[in-house]
Amino acid sequence: MNNKLKHKIYWVILRLSRGGGIFRPLIDLLGFLYFKLFRGHKKFTFNKKEYKYFYHLYNRTVAGERVVEIPLALDILDKYKDKDILEVGNVMSHYIRTNYPILDLHEKGRNVVNKDVISFNLKKKFDLILSVSTMEHVGFSKRYWEPKKPKKFSKGIVNLKKHLKKNGELFVTFPLFYNDYISDLILKKKDPFTKRYFFKRTSHLNEWKQISFSEAIKGNSYEGYFANANILFIGVYKKK
Repeated sequence: MNNKLKHKIYWVILRLSRGGGIFRPLIDLLGFLYFKLFRGHKKFTFNKKEYKYFYHLYNRTVAGERVVEIPLALDILDKYKDKDILEVGNVMSHYIRTNYPILDLHEKGRNVVNKDVISFNLKKKFDLILSVSTMEHVGFSKRYWEPKKPKKFSKGIVNLKKHLKKNGELFVTFPLFYNDYISDLILKKKDPFTKRYFFKRTSHLNEWKQISFSEAIKGNSYEGYFANANILFIGVYKKK
């Protein structure tokens, strides 16, 4: 099968699954079973360390960037397992049992604090602050009737840094080219992180490869070729 035909079939399946009705749960289940049974052994590499792709029914990880984000998040959570942790955006509790506070403006749940990232004050500092595909939504809505306040991202990061202990780490992932304001900061190298990493989606089977900054800035836009993120950004900040 040539790549052009494969790409057409890929988008037909995606659009059917996004159309609602019986197609979404059916395609999600079949996709999950296929990836679990036939691709459960597949791995990607980040900074010379291998990780297994993460397949889960919640939020259809087989179709998007969470297939990579969740393994990286699990790894850093394990690194700080006996430390003080804060998560921004209620993501990880959908995949594992969490026992740390979670900052989320809208979602309800165990240990979830419903406060805004730009103004919250937990009166506590943390060794690790983790955020998985959340910060790109701060002050940025795709709904045309909601005003955009993109600089809330920068204010939120400043507030998160205030909640880090000395030598604490901020670990943030999000799709590049989703939020124009954030993407512009990264492209101009004016973003608030001390280390930056990039991944590129390379196949219809949701495989990813770590790439350089120069490769990332030439990458496809969000939903530009594959569904969801085509380029994934990982930002790290270590407090001195």
